[in-house]
Amino acid sequence: MDFNSSDTLAGPRREDVLPATAASAVKVVIVGGFGVGKTTMVGSVSEIRPLTTEETMTQAGIGIDDDYGSATKTATTVAMDFGRISITEQLVLYLFGTPGQERFWFLWNGLFEGALGAVVLVDTRRLEVSFDVIGRLEERGVPFVVAVNSFPGAPRYPVAELRAALDLPEEIPILHCDARRRASSRDVLLSLMRFLHSLSTAPS
Repeated sequence: MDFNSSDTLAGPRREDVLPATAASAVKVVIVGGFGVGKTTMVGSVSEIRPLTTEETMTQAGIGIDDDYGSATKTATTVAMDFGRISITEQLVLYLFGTPGQERFWFLWNGLFEGALGAVVLVDTRRLEVSFDVIGRLEERGVPFVVAVNSFPGAPRYPVAELRAALDLPEEIPILHCDARRRASSRDVLLSLMRFLHSLSTAPS
């Protein structure tokens, strides 16, 4: 496993230390099927060295793991990804990326504990892998936004068509993003925060 955020003998870097101004922290989960870009998003937006738990994919996964659209992918998350981003000087988000392979979904239960909201990453080449993911969030009552990750050659559909295909109500935000880019990933997280705020202030 690649625990690439582990402390070295030199100790933590300055940017790894929680800002003294931080007054509150929120747990956010980034979910989606295999290869949709969860590890990439955590890595691109995290202000600390992200922790990843990736293992090399082997022949043992043939016939079990879905590798659609990921012929060049050689590793898969087997536990979680972890990162942190300061939204403001007072508000910090702790990011937890879930494993995409269905055989590791039993780990989601612990990752969902205490999560204020979630980002569902979607690949338009295989929307069907998002159905179970969205269903699990709905069953648990976890608020979420949908982020359509841009892949080369992937079809780009209007939001209305995506909403219909994913059977989502009008109030669920759907955004296009590029998980490789920090600014784009940060915009997704800001949209999630705005959505959560709108839910907290809505009349009961």
